[in-house]
Amino acid sequence: MTGKLVIAGLGPGDDRLVTPEVTAALAAATDIVGYFPYVARVAPRAGLTLHPSDNRVELDRARAALDMAAAGRQVVVVSSGDPGVFAMASAVFEALEGRTDWQALDIRVLPGITAMLAAAAAAGAPLGHDFCCINLSDNLKPWAVIETRLRHAAKADLAMAFYNPRSASRPEGFARALDTLRQECGPDRLITFARAVSTPEERLLTVTLGEATPDMADMRTVVIVGNSATRRVGRWVYSPRSVVG
Repeated sequence: MTGKLVIAGLGPGDDRLVTPEVTAALAAATDIVGYFPYVARVAPRAGLTLHPSDNRVELDRARAALDMAAAGRQVVVVSSGDPGVFAMASAVFEALEGRTDWQALDIRVLPGITAMLAAAAAAGAPLGHDFCCINLSDNLKPWAVIETRLRHAAKADLAMAFYNPRSASRPEGFARALDTLRQECGPDRLITFARAVSTPEERLLTVTLGEATPDMADMRTVVIVGNSATRRVGRWVYSPRSVVG
């Protein structure tokens, strides 16, 4: 049997949000590779081997998956959300560099519903006009780069979605991000904290930047900051499709 490698997104948490295409790939797999909590979302069965690993070994995980595919296995590398959004697709393609043998493999990327899109849907439509997405973790890029991107996005009046806003190991970063946003956007801009969307632990909170505090976010929270036109209607938040100016 010819080996294959599928890089699949499992969506934000609810199994109903996993696409049929990804479900079919998981059913055909001989091996599932990924970060511990994402692999745990795949039910064990006969003929399937699970390969969970730590989140800080993405390139090692990608190389191991490619090795198995080259040996004839049907491998699925899983990520939450979409595999191309701060996830494993980039790591797999980085691992391909300089390996023409691996580049000849049958490799497919299957999209998934991102946490950002699930969070926006739960809130209403805060990403209804132009927006950007920024990872606030400084593990793979310096804080100066993050701050520059925040300021430019705010000056461009983009709505912004933030991944990895605050962790136990770097609790100060999100406070700095909020200070930067208040400097650029003022205190009245709407900000939504969407935690564990589509799971039983889902929690949604919309406040102004002036009211926002760092402890409103953790690593399971997607944060969405609106543009200057973003507003409330009833219990929802949305950004109008038209912009005057």
